[in-house]
Amino acid sequence: QVQLVESGGGLVQAGGSLRLSCAASGRTFSNYAMGWFRQAPGKEREFVATINRSGGSTYYADSVKGRFTISRDNAKNTVDLQMNSLKPEDTAVYYCAADRGFFISTMTAQYDYWGQGTQVTVSS
Repeated sequence: QVQLVESGGGLVQAGGSLRLSCAASGRTFSNYAMGWFRQAPGKEREFVATINRSGGSTYYADSVKGRFTISRDNAKNTVDLQMNSLKPEDTAVYYCAADRGFFISTMTAQYDYWGQGTQVTVSS
């Protein structure tokens, strides 16, 4: 079992930045690929970014590529999402997730553990 707790959400103006953090506990953090997803009201949960176990490989949704950066610290059991140049359409609840699989994935069904989410609101 892995417990995930997100933090760092809030209200920001368009063009601003936020840094989300996800703290993991339970099992060996470095045995999991990690991902960030988001869900806006009335929409399905969608993939944002993912990072492999070592942190050496990352992948982003086209909508955030060049603006968001995912990183992890296996010594601290954390995974972060740096979000720059935020847009109103980035408004959503952001979720951290852990995947026992060896390869990174963009699919929600692939992930085994989820955090409770943190709200990000970008005003225009």
